[in-house]
Amino acid sequence: MDRSSHPRSRRFAPVVAAAAAAALLVTGCSSSSGGKQAEESGSAVSAGKASTPRMTVAMITHAAPGDTFWDTIRKGAEAAAAKDNVKLIYSSDPSGPNQASLVQNAIDQKVDGIAVTLAKPDAMKAAVAKAEQAGIPVVGFNSGVDDWKKQGLLEYFGQDESIAGEAFGRKLNSVGAKHTVCVIMEQGQVALEARCAGVKKTFSGKTDILYVNGTDMPSVRATITAKLKQDSSIDYVTTLGAPFAMTAIQSIADAGSKAKLATFDLNKDAVGAIKSGKIQWAIDQQPYLQGYLAIDSLWLYKTNGNYSGGGEAPVLTGPAFVDKSNVEKVAEFAAKGTR
Repeated sequence: MDRSSHPRSRRFAPVVAAAAAAALLVTGCSSSSGGKQAEESGSAVSAGKASTPRMTVAMITHAAPGDTFWDTIRKGAEAAAAKDNVKLIYSSDPSGPNQASLVQNAIDQKVDGIAVTLAKPDAMKAAVAKAEQAGIPVVGFNSGVDDWKKQGLLEYFGQDESIAGEAFGRKLNSVGAKHTVCVIMEQGQVALEARCAGVKKTFSGKTDILYVNGTDMPSVRATITAKLKQDSSIDYVTTLGAPFAMTAIQSIADAGSKAKLATFDLNKDAVGAIKSGKIQWAIDQQPYLQGYLAIDSLWLYKTNGNYSGGGEAPVLTGPAFVDKSNVEKVAEFAAKGTR
């Protein structure tokens, strides 16, 4: 199948995809070791389940322990797996080399497909190439929008983080912000770095970059607090994840700062904070949709030979702004863990 016969711009001609996930019960077991987490799901038989032969798909992410953002991605993946008669094996590790080892584990298990994040693409390149050489289809999601084609992945599902960051910067301009601090919770993670770079590119005010240890929330709180105490001219805090936004609310209070807060990514707590005015807005990349489409796309490819975007364009799931003007429409879905 020649994917090169459909050239188009990834940045300006995104593919729009819609997926309707059935409300299916998925059972599984989980284990963890040395920062790695693994889960097998899709074993429950539910109404509406595909009658196609059983498949095994590995989903391998760079999720850090305790980051609830990934719960939403897994929920979407599990819904697709249940619908498609897929045995889903989920594993994660924030270390690039360790994540690459998880890909090798999936190859050794002779899975039928792999869905992977490319937060640290250089570390993943060799393992992804081995999967492709073994004839295993690989799709990307969430991180790696600038690298998925280079590494030969079939498809990509997520948002263009540079575009999202640039939109965020323009939003800061529109509210009259003058000085923001962009808080990165994992140095060197390409998606996070791209967000702050995008903010800095379009924001007409001053942008400071603040690195924090995202696996240690008390440290995150203290580091943001110290930054705000050090520089009272900061009038907006930009965080790159909903849990970190909730911590930044505490930091702003601890510092006695008048800074306002906006964030990338969404969860139920962030929705409540937008309602109360503690968060001005959030950019939602729809992680549930990313997880769902990543698994469903492998089923479609194996079953029908289908793939989205002609191998050229990513399927963009964001960015979408959520603020007081539309938060009520999002709230019911956030409560269910699908936004």
